[in-house]
Amino acid sequence: MFPISLSSTLGTLTLDSVPSLSPVRSCKEDLTGQTVAVVGLGISGRAAARLALIRGASVIAIDRNENLVPLEDDLDFGKYGNLKTILGSFDRKVLENADRVVVSPGVPFENHDLSLLWQSGAQVMSELDFAAEVLPKDIKLLAVTGTNGKSTVTTFVGQMLHYLGVKAFVGGNIGNPLSEAAIEYLASCASKPRFQVVVVEVSSYQMEIPTNFLTPSVAVVLNLTPDHLERHKTMQIYAMTKCRVFSRMNFGKLAILPIGNQHLVEAFKGYKDKCNVAWIGDLPGVQMDVEAKVGYLRSPTGGDVFKLQLRKMKTLGSHNYNNAAIAAFAVLGLDVGVSADSINSIIPFLSAPPHRMQIVHREADGLMWIDDSKATNVAAAYTGIMCLHEQKAVVLLGGIAKVLHADGSNDFEQLVEPLKHHRCVITFGFSGHMIQRTLHRSGLEIPCIKATNLHDAVACARNIARQGDAILLSPGCASFDEFRNFQHRGEVFQEMALANVKL
Repeated sequence: MFPISLSSTLGTLTLDSVPSLSPVRSCKEDLTGQTVAVVGLGISGRAAARLALIRGASVIAIDRNENLVPLEDDLDFGKYGNLKTILGSFDRKVLENADRVVVSPGVPFENHDLSLLWQSGAQVMSELDFAAEVLPKDIKLLAVTGTNGKSTVTTFVGQMLHYLGVKAFVGGNIGNPLSEAAIEYLASCASKPRFQVVVVEVSSYQMEIPTNFLTPSVAVVLNLTPDHLERHKTMQIYAMTKCRVFSRMNFGKLAILPIGNQHLVEAFKGYKDKCNVAWIGDLPGVQMDVEAKVGYLRSPTGGDVFKLQLRKMKTLGSHNYNNAAIAAFAVLGLDVGVSADSINSIIPFLSAPPHRMQIVHREADGLMWIDDSKATNVAAAYTGIMCLHEQKAVVLLGGIAKVLHADGSNDFEQLVEPLKHHRCVITFGFSGHMIQRTLHRSGLEIPCIKATNLHDAVACARNIARQGDAILLSPGCASFDEFRNFQHRGEVFQEMALANVKL
């Protein structure tokens, strides 16, 4: 048994100024007589609205998009009478008069004067915290955040727990909102809960509002590289937002974060004396020998170093050795009766989530189509390209670039070195020309062609690729110039790959 014992700021605001909220009294309708305003009606907002209704509240559902179907006209909400949807503009007094305001992650905290409302003492909270309020303390929560890799680590954790017989809810930013876990819990409250563990992927957007109830048993910040700075403005604020995942933890809880990242080290200062701390890249924590395909794990509470054998992993990319080792360390840290040896036995069964170095199709001549649409920033694209260091690829880069530094650089210059071994680069979309210009100016020697959109890029790639090559979509950009999200972009790419698009 792995011997782990489990016993900030927003501007000028500190966590001490978070309005105090009362915990859920029971599995009954604890919000009866209260009004909950839910701002943003994406997947998370809809789940939060349903949770609020189940808890007995009257719900005002709000979204800027006037073209949405009101929740009252949605079959999923038809049985609730205490519900009103407001689409488009609305009177701010609607929020001021609500007992609680629940904010979806897609809604920036500056919108609708939400931050000012929060500062005034109103009960403004994230969907994540609204859901966490419901979950009882005996259900252990594992939270995973970071710029890159969080979906993969969350997926690996869920798979490990599943194969080892531990009932778990896996969700959060990965596509199944935490409010769904709360709804499941309330539905089973009179009987045995349906899960022992909640595994939640946490985005920085979900942590903009300081938390009252999200208290992980284990929390992981995987890494921090430039991303989402159009919303968070600086790396310092981005790091502080990520580290809020530790804000409600205390001794006996396990905090895992990377060694040597100065932004995270500074942001973590206020929490380091409250948790058991382990490191990614050092012991206690997780160290990798990628060449030997072995992870070395040791608890901050002492004990022997355990060797995790990763040679039998079938997922594409050496970075997934590290992801699997971190997932294993986090699972062991939950202290739910899982042995280290048992994790070794299920390593061959791990599979990465969709759109992350996903092999879509292999043609008769050996041409391989790979969907890495989830690479929405340069660091993720770098990792994807490096996965193919022994195989030539036609690499597709494009969409809407996320970073533009004051000196005019945009980080795509970092891709010149890993790209030099490949067949060709094709850029596309809104930032396609900028990416092409950056790569040329930074000394890229292989051909770099600009296409108008993803369809044209795929058609061009199919004509250029040779026998045994890969066609890799690893865009390094957001998708919103052409697509709803990275999933939609990946699905379109997969359809074209399977249709064998040609000029």
